This record gives sequence, C-alpha cells and structure tokens, in this order.
Amino acid sequence: MHVADILKAKGNNVVTIRPDTNVRSAAQRLKMERVGALVVSENGRSIDGILSERDITYGLAEQGGAILEHPVSDLMTRGVVHCVPQDSIAHIAKVMTQRRIRHLPVMEGHNLIGIVSIGDVVRYRLDELELEANVLRDYATVRH
Repeated sequence: MHVADILKAKGNNVVTIRPDTNVRSAAQRLKMERVGALVVSENGRSIDGILSERDITYGLAEQGGAILEHPVSDLMTRGVVHCVPQDSIAHIAKVMTQRRIRHLPVMEGHNLIGIVSIGDVVRYRLDELELEANVLRDYATVRH
C-alpha cells in the first residue's frame, strides 16, 4: 500500500497559511480546521515550512504571549520532510517514527498535493491488519 491509497480515501485537501500571518491567527486556524499542523506556503503549491501545535507551544514556553503577534515564519519548521504518492505506507511510518514527526506533506514534482498524518497511517495500517486477520480466520475455518 502507498501514500496515494491514503490520499484516495481522505482526499487532497491541505490547509495552508502564508508565512507573514501572525501566530494568533494560525492558532485560530488550527482550531477552526481541526488539524494539528498547517503547511506554510506563499502560493499554496510549494512548501516554505510547516507550523504545528507543538511549534506554537514551544514558542509560548520560550517567548511568552508576545509570540502570538509574530509571523508564523518565526516559529515554523523549515526544511520540511515530505513524501511522494509512490512511497509505501511502511516507509513513511518509519520516517515519521524515527524523526518524531506527525505530518508529512505529499509532493508531486514541485506541487503540494496532500498531507498525511500519523493518524492516517495508523488507521490505514489497522485496516490492513484487520483484513489480514479476517483472511487468516477464513482460511483456518475452511481448513478445519
């Protein structure tokens, strides 16, 4: 199974935010969209960075409430790790675990086409395991 399979099921919607937007607006957007991260993008197609709930929490802990008026570019993670639709789910699960990241933007060429969360990966893997268990159960039933 591949990243493309997850996108097929969940869709290609990616919530983006401009780098000059203030952190307060970004936090409100995270709540409104019910997501854990925003892809920071000047044009909605490329990736300048990613801003997660964790980035905002760390910013508040280090700089206090004043950080809320700073642009998201001050807090965003740069050099974002991304994946492509052809990557296997097992591969991206390993990358996400090793690098301790919860969101992977999906790129096709130079264009942002989706985002995959650790929740998406776990959900997809659980569905696979359930299918495998059912097949094995059916096989064992037929053999006896």
